[in-house]
Amino acid sequence: MSNHGLELAKRKMVDAGVAPAAIDTFAQLYRLLESGATGLIRETDVDPLPQLPRADDLELTATECAAALAKTAIIKLNGGLGTSMGMNKAKSLLPVRRTAEGEEFTFLDVIVRQIRTARHLTGARLPLLLMNSFRTRDDSLTALAKYPDLSVGDLPLDFLQNQEPKLTADTLEPVEWPTNPELEWCPPGHGDLYPALHANGIVRALLAAGFRYASVSNADNLGAAPNARIAAWFAASGAPYAAEMCLKTPADVKGGQLVVRKADGRIIQRETAQTHPDDMAISLDPTRHRYFHTNNLWFDLVALDAELTRTGGALELPLIRNAKTVDPADPTSTLVIQLESAMGAAVAVFEGATAIEVGRERFLPVKTTNDLLVLRSDVYGFAGNGYLEAQVPAPLVALSPAYKTIAAFDARFPDGPPSLREATSLTVEGDWTFGRNVTVSGDAVLPDAGVPATVPPRALITSKGIQA
Repeated sequence: MSNHGLELAKRKMVDAGVAPAAIDTFAQLYRLLESGATGLIRETDVDPLPQLPRADDLELTATECAAALAKTAIIKLNGGLGTSMGMNKAKSLLPVRRTAEGEEFTFLDVIVRQIRTARHLTGARLPLLLMNSFRTRDDSLTALAKYPDLSVGDLPLDFLQNQEPKLTADTLEPVEWPTNPELEWCPPGHGDLYPALHANGIVRALLAAGFRYASVSNADNLGAAPNARIAAWFAASGAPYAAEMCLKTPADVKGGQLVVRKADGRIIQRETAQTHPDDMAISLDPTRHRYFHTNNLWFDLVALDAELTRTGGALELPLIRNAKTVDPADPTSTLVIQLESAMGAAVAVFEGATAIEVGRERFLPVKTTNDLLVLRSDVYGFAGNGYLEAQVPAPLVALSPAYKTIAAFDARFPDGPPSLREATSLTVEGDWTFGRNVTVSGDAVLPDAGVPATVPPRALITSKGIQA
């Protein structure tokens, strides 16, 4: 164990051409792991985040908004494959909306339309840069090739996320998996944003092109569209870093939150994986912790460049220890440890970092097929500008394991999603295939029929199941 395992991992990363900043970051996290650090942040050591300013209360002029957005670049984290939903390509290539004429729009298509709309309305150049992984890059750039107007000057459309070796759980040495060597590698979590930006020279390139701010968000969160008002607030704040926070709802059982460390009064981030099991209930309690983290961040590029230069791109972020099997599809395969860090944990790095409360419309992620069903449904209006607008409060959807993968999900909604506008919640137990023009109302439940069953066309589903 110890130095031997770390040296083997570093040698493997060097041989694969991994950037020095990423290797240094991996080494920092490895030493934390080896020392027995769990990365857990106990509830007794923190206080809740105080009341935040609200985006809805901002008083800003159109001139201020346009001026701030003109200096803003958009960065989307696009390294996810959607493996939890059975995908083997970039998650952002998943169709999320379909027009009445049958035209499909993927996450990337919607993002591009949001960028184009903001450019048209404000005159901002708004470059889009994807942080791709080695598994998502080719497909994503191919998909963007149909938008020749997307590039801004000499700025790239993407930069590459780093990779790191998975570690065998009992030895902490790089795992070997000859049947599929690609599975020996994993992404380092979205905290890799910082060494990836540094290694690819992205921050310097943006500054040289006249940009001062960057808005960073996940590609699967279509609520994080370009926003001139928040850009103007951030520019006026003078802060080096800001996070967008939403008020917590019963559906928010995952994701990070900001808390105040009692030891020094510093704002820090606590991810779900950093929460002790005994503290999980209170961390989710909206009466104590009112906000959850959207993972939408804002950076002053001058401050970010200074910090990346000071650290060589290896920001000191807390460890997230992620235990998995080397083959995610095979629970009997070798147990491994993946060393990860969270992008939002940098809130503790930047003196003067701040946060703002935003509306729920800024957070529309798709982590499961439950989320996908709501996003594809008539709960949201969708125009050619790419902005999704909630027509009613989104219902809470819970689908059975029969719908877990995209292939299984699509097969059970062959004629499109049911109408959810009248629904408060939808719980589907068992295996049901939905007919055309089904409507869901109230707190609806489909009980397990014991065998695969069909919801008839034009049926109504309520708390009593299918109504004639």
